[in-house]
Amino acid sequence: MATSLAPMLIAASASAFGLLGGIHLLYTFRGNRFDARDPVLNDALKVVSPVISRETTMWRAAKGFNASHSFGMMSFALIYGDLAGWHASFLLRSAFLLALGMIMLLAYLALARRYWFSSPFRGIVLACALYAAGLAVAVFSR
Repeated sequence: MATSLAPMLIAASASAFGLLGGIHLLYTFRGNRFDARDPVLNDALKVVSPVISRETTMWRAAKGFNASHSFGMMSFALIYGDLAGWHASFLLRSAFLLALGMIMLLAYLALARRYWFSSPFRGIVLACALYAAGLAVAVFSR
C-alpha cells in the first residue's frame, strides 16, 4: 500500500499546484484582479516602458510574466502528475526527480511567502505538504 500511496500524494500535490496555475492564468487574462487599485497608475502602466526595452510596456510585460508563471506551474503539474500516475516506479526510483520536485515547490513557496498574498501561499503550502508526505512515504517504505 505504501508504494501506491506515495504516487497518489505526489499526484494530489501536482493537481493542487496545477489548479493554482490554471486559476492564475484565468485571472491574468479575464477580469481585473491584477489591475492596480489606482486608475491613474493603471493607465500609466499601459504606456510606460521598462528600462530594459521600449518595445513593451509595464502592463504588457506583467501580462507576459504572469502568463509564463502560470505555464510553469501547469507544466510542473502535468509532468509530475503524469510521472506519478503512469510512471510511478520510474519517479520513485529517481532521487533527482523527487528532489527536484520538492525544490521547485519550496522555491514557489518562498516566492509566495515573500512577494505574494495569503491565498496562493496557502495553496502552495498544501501542495508542498502533499508532496513531502509522498516523498516521505516513498523514502521510508524502501
